[in-house]
Amino acid sequence: MDNSKLPGSFGGDTSKISDDTRLECKICWYVYNPAKGDDYWQIPPGTPFAKLPEHWTCPECDGRKIDFMVIDT
Repeated sequence: MDNSKLPGSFGGDTSKISDDTRLECKICWYVYNPAKGDDYWQIPPGTPFAKLPEHWTCPECDGRKIDFMVIDT
């Protein structure tokens, strides 16, 4: 199934999201909030989702970045 067609999916295309976009893991519902960063991976506050390292995964379930969904704000 092509996840890029699902509502809320950005399909891994970071050009579709802004620096302050929050995204939610579709597996465990963890929310990545750029304003807070990620303590587990030592990502400082203010880091946009698009700037996360390639090896970054969900700190709760190891879900891939492409498996995150955009949260409507």
